[in-house]
Amino acid sequence: MPKGPKGEKRPADVIGAAIMVARIATGEEEDTAPADDGKDPAAKALGKKGGAARAANMTPERRAEIAKKAAEKRWAK
Repeated sequence: MPKGPKGEKRPADVIGAAIMVARIATGEEEDTAPADDGKDPAAKALGKKGGAARAANMTPERRAEIAKKAAEKRWAK
């Protein structure tokens, strides 16, 4: 049985995965995904805080400029 990105066991075929999702949704089966992603909770909180502060201080023109630059990089290839 293949393992997911966090090492959890998941069905290899599409139908098996769909059945597993349905069982999780109906409560027949518990989701085995780990709650801990291995990252420091304090660092995650600081990252969220910094991103929100940056977004609050940024003008709409600056956001558009950054978005245009990112789109140019994506489509340059």
